[in-house]
Amino acid sequence: MTALTLSTSSAAALRADAVVVGVAKGAKGPVVAVGAEAVDKAFGGKLADVLETLGATGAEGEVTKLPAASGLKAPVVLAVGLGEAPAKGDGYDAETLRRAAGAAARALSGSKKGAFALPIEDPAGATAVAEGALLGAYSYDKSNGNGGNAKNKDKDKKNNGPLAEVALVGGKPRDKAYKAAVERATALVAEVNRARDLINTPSNLLNPASFAAEAVAAAKEHGLKTEVLDEKALKKGGYGGILGVGQGSEAPPRLVRIAYTHPKAEKTLALVGKGITYDSGGISLKPAGHNETMKCDMSGAAAVFAAVVTAAKLGLRVNLTGWLALAENMPSGSATRPGDVLSMYGGKTVEVLNTDAEGRLVLADAITRAGEEKPDAIVDVATLTGAMVLALGNRTFGIMTNDEAFRTTLHEIAGEVGEPSWPMPLPDHLRKGIDSPVADLANMGERMGGGLVAGIFLKEFVADGITWGHLDIAGPAFNESGPFGYTPKGGTGAAVRTLVRLAERTADGDLG
Repeated sequence: MTALTLSTSSAAALRADAVVVGVAKGAKGPVVAVGAEAVDKAFGGKLADVLETLGATGAEGEVTKLPAASGLKAPVVLAVGLGEAPAKGDGYDAETLRRAAGAAARALSGSKKGAFALPIEDPAGATAVAEGALLGAYSYDKSNGNGGNAKNKDKDKKNNGPLAEVALVGGKPRDKAYKAAVERATALVAEVNRARDLINTPSNLLNPASFAAEAVAAAKEHGLKTEVLDEKALKKGGYGGILGVGQGSEAPPRLVRIAYTHPKAEKTLALVGKGITYDSGGISLKPAGHNETMKCDMSGAAAVFAAVVTAAKLGLRVNLTGWLALAENMPSGSATRPGDVLSMYGGKTVEVLNTDAEGRLVLADAITRAGEEKPDAIVDVATLTGAMVLALGNRTFGIMTNDEAFRTTLHEIAGEVGEPSWPMPLPDHLRKGIDSPVADLANMGERMGGGLVAGIFLKEFVADGITWGHLDIAGPAFNESGPFGYTPKGGTGAAVRTLVRLAERTADGDLG
């Protein structure tokens, strides 16, 4: 991963491939942001005028490169837009700094070092710039999908790769708060990028067994406990949902428990992730145009996995248990058919009306199992429904819970870390739609409000007395358009930062 350092040098004196400064939209044109004073001085106080001449406006995410003036050690100045200039006395919010740093890091792809002279006025600002730069510098290059032939290796050599080093100008390396901020950002982003790597890995290289192996390897590295249930153990335990989804594939399913514990923890969180390593829709086959990116249907499990490892790295005073419900949903002679009835873990029966509504089936088994350990709260994360994408778009995830205060807490936390979300209801009148004449319930209900119906289905498997939240990340989990801010094309690692912040707040006694 890109290296990160705090620098006491001025932006003018630091040797780097480029020095990054912020520029905002002022009332009469672009204005140079705090942190760029030394660079502006090298331009005779005319940096804003030069940028305006080059067409810069200060709009959010706008990137303008120009040759450095005499007196700067870096040969290039990169000005990144921060959006509207704040009122006098106010600073830039954390998300603005994250996005600007991310855009700058992407623009410096292939460079050895970037000196980031963005408005860092306190440890929170350092955290935001550090997170944005490291997230923006991400590049997936672990696999070319065919085992690596000479032709593709030659092509890979032409790939400049990510920015190698980020130096935060204005940081205070001897200040404990600044040092802690950078250490947290580095640990967190490494795990967000782990999730991104998993999501971007082609499905022929990542199946339930190999995903489970990744979890076991990470657990050994970070002192976590793991338990892996293979197809035999799942059958013996009665995990009909996970088995029913995975039985059509030659790659059998897995249920992974990965747990971090702290000796002084007072609260326990259970995180449950949907891990469909490829989703064809099963017998209810997806139409052409809807299955090409379905390697990303394990994004929820990737987020849970990454969050648990991050908690271990940070030594959070909380017990955190991750449940990875892993299966590949394929059509074959052994696949579950529409109309089949599955006996779920815990004894409830489900009529499968649509095999492409498979995520709720694997989650139901895992949620029931997680509830047996009596955690203080359960949060599941899943690329669950296209209906949620229709409702909220590609950048916002939906939040559903059985507790209004907890829903508010999750929404606040997501906003705090810069992950757009929206609270969604679980209307009682939609429950009747999942009644079944041959089972306890069906896996499909009314078409309208399908994302809410999925949440209502999952709620049926939450044990009484346990606070539960459901994050439907179907929209933001995989970015099919161009990169923006610190968000790359492909796997985004959505929800990792929200889950980690939830764990931190729980450790601080603020579960909500």
